[in-house]
Amino acid sequence: MLDPSSSEEESDEGLEEESRDVLVAAGGSQRAPAAAAREGRRDAPGRSGGSSGAARPGSPSPSGLSEGRDEPERQLDEEQERRVRLQLYVFVVRCIAYPFNAKQPTDMARRQQKLNKQQLQLLKERFQAFLNGDTQIVADEAFCNAVRSYYEVFLKSDRVARMVQSGGCSANDFREVFKKNIEKRVRSLPEIDGLSKETVLSSWIAKYDAIYRGEEDLCKQPNRMTLSAVSELILSKEQLYEMFQQILGIKKLEHQLLYNACQLDNADEQAAQIRRELDGRLQLAEKMAKERRFPKFIAKEMENMYIEELRSSVNLLMANLESLPVSKGGPEFKLQKLKRSQNSAFLDLGDENEIQLSKSDVVLSFTLEIVIMEVQGLKSVAPNRIVYCTMEVEGGEKLQTDQAEASRPQWGTQGDFTTTHPRPVVKVKLFTESTGVLALEDKELGRVILYPTSNSSKSAELQRMIVPKNSQDSDLKIKLAVRMDKPPHMKHSGYLYAVGQKVWKRWKKRYFVLVQVSQYTFAMCSYREKKSEPQELMQLEGYTVDYTDPHPGLQGGQMFFNAVKEGDTVIFASDDEQDRILWVQAMYRATGQSYKPVPATQTQKPNPKGGTLHADGQLYADRFQKHDMDEFISANPCKLDHAFLFRILQRQTLDHRLNDSYSCLGWFSPGQVFVLDEYCARYGVRGCHRHLCYLTELMEHSENGAVIDPTLLHYSFAFCASHVHGNRPDGIGTVSMEEKERFEEIKERLSSLLENQISHFRYCFPFGRPEGALKATLSLLERVLMKDIATPIPAEEVKKVVRKCLEKAALINYTRLTEYAKIEETMNLATPARKLEEVLHLAELCIEVLQQNEEHHAEAFAWWPDLLAEHAEKFWALFTVDMDTALEAQPQDSWDSFPLFQLLNNFLRNDSLLCNGKFHKHLQDIFVPLVIRYVDLMESSIAQSVHRGFEQETWQPVNNGSATSEDLFWKLDALQMFVFDLHWPEQEFAHHLEQRLKLMASDMIEACVKRTRTAFELKLQKASKTTDLRIPTSMCTMFNVLVDAKKQSTKLCALDGGQEQQYHSKIDDLIDNTVKEIISLLVSKFVSVLEGVLSKLSRYDEGSFFSSILSFTVKAAAKYVDVPKPGMDLADTYIMFVRQNQDILREKVNEEMYVEKLFDQWYSNSMKVICVWLADRLDLQLHIYQLKTLIKIVKKTYRDFRLQGVLEGTLNSKTYDTLYRRLTVEEATASVSEGGGLQGITMKDSDEEEEA
Repeated sequence: MLDPSSSEEESDEGLEEESRDVLVAAGGSQRAPAAAAREGRRDAPGRSGGSSGAARPGSPSPSGLSEGRDEPERQLDEEQERRVRLQLYVFVVRCIAYPFNAKQPTDMARRQQKLNKQQLQLLKERFQAFLNGDTQIVADEAFCNAVRSYYEVFLKSDRVARMVQSGGCSANDFREVFKKNIEKRVRSLPEIDGLSKETVLSSWIAKYDAIYRGEEDLCKQPNRMTLSAVSELILSKEQLYEMFQQILGIKKLEHQLLYNACQLDNADEQAAQIRRELDGRLQLAEKMAKERRFPKFIAKEMENMYIEELRSSVNLLMANLESLPVSKGGPEFKLQKLKRSQNSAFLDLGDENEIQLSKSDVVLSFTLEIVIMEVQGLKSVAPNRIVYCTMEVEGGEKLQTDQAEASRPQWGTQGDFTTTHPRPVVKVKLFTESTGVLALEDKELGRVILYPTSNSSKSAELQRMIVPKNSQDSDLKIKLAVRMDKPPHMKHSGYLYAVGQKVWKRWKKRYFVLVQVSQYTFAMCSYREKKSEPQELMQLEGYTVDYTDPHPGLQGGQMFFNAVKEGDTVIFASDDEQDRILWVQAMYRATGQSYKPVPATQTQKPNPKGGTLHADGQLYADRFQKHDMDEFISANPCKLDHAFLFRILQRQTLDHRLNDSYSCLGWFSPGQVFVLDEYCARYGVRGCHRHLCYLTELMEHSENGAVIDPTLLHYSFAFCASHVHGNRPDGIGTVSMEEKERFEEIKERLSSLLENQISHFRYCFPFGRPEGALKATLSLLERVLMKDIATPIPAEEVKKVVRKCLEKAALINYTRLTEYAKIEETMNLATPARKLEEVLHLAELCIEVLQQNEEHHAEAFAWWPDLLAEHAEKFWALFTVDMDTALEAQPQDSWDSFPLFQLLNNFLRNDSLLCNGKFHKHLQDIFVPLVIRYVDLMESSIAQSVHRGFEQETWQPVNNGSATSEDLFWKLDALQMFVFDLHWPEQEFAHHLEQRLKLMASDMIEACVKRTRTAFELKLQKASKTTDLRIPTSMCTMFNVLVDAKKQSTKLCALDGGQEQQYHSKIDDLIDNTVKEIISLLVSKFVSVLEGVLSKLSRYDEGSFFSSILSFTVKAAAKYVDVPKPGMDLADTYIMFVRQNQDILREKVNEEMYVEKLFDQWYSNSMKVICVWLADRLDLQLHIYQLKTLIKIVKKTYRDFRLQGVLEGTLNSKTYDTLYRRLTVEEATASVSEGGGLQGITMKDSDEEEEA
């Protein structure tokens, strides 16, 4: 990350020096400023980082200072800082106690709990346990592979560890990365019927959650959530107090003292404090306007505009305060009033605009409770007589108690009344029931008349009753309690002497009530008995109340005070000092005056409490002064530098927020936003200053490694930019020179920060987390590069900056990758094989890096996909140096580097922006000579193996052919698959390679076919020509070699495109012709065997000498022995020869089609040979033995070849018909002449058998 622009020590110095300035400016009894802060001192509680400040002279070397001199300075610095924090805390608690501008936002994005290093380690252990099978979670192989990939790539990544350490990683980030990872995997899985991929995804996520949780017992949750755990919720006032105690390092005792002294539970005091503050701000603005002492603005005319801004801001606050409802006693009513203050002339509100109160506007409503307990001293009535009491508020209804016996006149009955009389008259009477027949009314025994007020005692007391004349009950008393509640808007009441110029013109004692009509309207009213409306009233607006000395000429009253306004003075007097203090404090809160009245006897010891004095009020005052805190309460907010104070508050709050349990990314919690908003509005902190400080703090944390949401930076920067450039949505505002200069500094610093983050995008935004952060960073960079808010920056300028960042990113990513792989050590010391292995591993890592960039970061760079491609090219250019070094070290004719090419090429060719790019072409240039050399050597090697193989071939069957053919076809196929797997990206060279390999395969297969045909012919020549001939296995193997060659040629010799016929058809024709020749040779061999059989039958031809001898010999021998049928052995031998060779061919030749062609030719040629033999004997009658033999041969041959699948058209050819007719005629002739000499061997029988 970038080095911080200022150190923590410098920021501490700034805090100390400025804090002294602020407190001294407040006036009072502040101590003298201490010497310069010692360098290296620890920061205040709640701080984790400093803020950037102006450059300051370096502190003296510690070695040059004595220890005794350092310690007092350190203590003084800490004391000054404590005082600043206490003063700041006073303003914060007032904002919390009585907010009137801001509310806690409810629409903020909920932040997730952050993960720490211990949780990350535990998570790794849980996933490792799952992979080791140590859990009860059942999962298939696909899910295990996904988890293994997630564990190896993500969980073990050092980038994730750094992100967890920076506090920017939540459990949700881990889950989202896993979900994104498995979505790609599941989408690539084949479809399964009845199981949707969404179901698989849901199941996998559920299993992930189970692994993540482990064996945690979810029931073991703490009952009370800590403050940091609820910080995302809407907080109560007490929780806010506690939070800012932690933020500002305030002790609990200090908070309690401040709470009591500030009267935070007294809404009247808080509202009065606000009115005084606003009045003070107006006075300050008036003073500034008169003295013409303005901040330095970028334009002179902004000075008057600045005064108007101050006016409008205070008016807005007054309107907000005025809009707060004042609760009434009774029916709700509101009096809408214009905003007014003591300085009405400044607001241009004349008397004509003032709305005067009428007497009906201040009518009050009271609730009275009258509780009658008992009557004492009742003697005039018999004990068994019934007595009761009545009670009434004059002018209202009358209520009656229950009846009681005169011996025990006790009730405890309560009556509730409402009245609008501040001085009501209450009458209570005691009656007994009349026993006389003519009596119309009960007899009154006594009565009491009371005049309660809201200040009267509310406890039960005995009251002497007035009895009728001549009554025996001279000491009759009644015990009762009268409670008169004070309405909320009745601020004080009591008896005072008063005299004024416009009202109360006679000095006399009256009953006064201080009434609040609205937040800015109060009235002093005097009432008579039994009257709802005041006799006279005076609006307190514009009056100043203060203690005064006694007036000798006025009789009555002991302690004097007055209310003064231009043209009017009203003098008041009370009977005691305590009453006077209470009245002055109440009127002081009502007038909103900035001057705080102090009694002459307590000038040096003011009472810090402005509400009703309690018994322990003086105790609080003593404790407060003892802890030296009165100056913080009495400090005038208008005289303090709230810009500086807010800067401290916001910085401490941000430090606290970044250290809590949430992954906030710099966003404040709702409660923190509420307090900061309220503080800015109430104490006039300029919005631009607020966001400039916020930007400074966020950038500093980001530079120190924290994860900050760029959207947050964007919001603050946009606000400041619109302010400085005069494009605010609410109109043009004043811009100070300081704001403009600070904005320009921050803009330059922010630009450097963003460029650095983009250059380190893999490490600032690992695996695309936080989601959308990189895209927001690029958007913010474009905004920062704009010269002003209205003129968009040319796209090329933004592109130029991003290009520069990505060039740096390529170097950063590759450098860290080589450090991880330790490639430098390997390249210097390892063997060539080891170097190649390391480069191959490095290439895998490079591809993984670029794939992660594409998966997690490409969306952010969607506007500039070419820049991401340039980044990748730069990345590969750095890899080229290591790759070339490793390849140059390889020995000649070493093919171990081809996997490297395949790995890189398979990645590059599938990337449309990198395919045939600079690195891709360089890769091709390196491997083109290797590929050509490899193909040349393989061609020579295959040719030699074919030559040697066929010379030594034994023709034993191996798979689909012989050993040599199998080896040849395997090598040709392997070579072609190797070249195909290269997926050469350059089309011309790829086509050349394919063409060459097809030609090579065609030539090799042609040589194989020719050598096989030659071997077959030689083998066939050596075979027997008799019926003992059986086709040897070697000849079937040769046949199969040709069959396999035909199959292989389709794959090995066929070219895609128009040149397919060039090689494939040529070799195909050669194979087909060779097969035809081999079939013809084999059929000729079979026919020659048949011809040999027929030549033996020729010896029985009619008229030959050998025929006569054979016939005589057989006939003579048949008289004595059983002579076998002549010719049957010959026929059976031939038929056996046919059948066995048919079976051999059918079993051992792999191609059915060629076997059927062979059988067709064999059958046809056999029939032709027999037909020719018979045609030569048309004029001769066949010998009986010739006829039998031929009939059996023809019959069995026909049946056997039909069973082998020879078609009917071939079987029943014309040759066969001629043959059939001739043998049928010969059979008929022999039957007539011999008389059954054929012994059942007939053509007809053969037909019948076929029919059967």
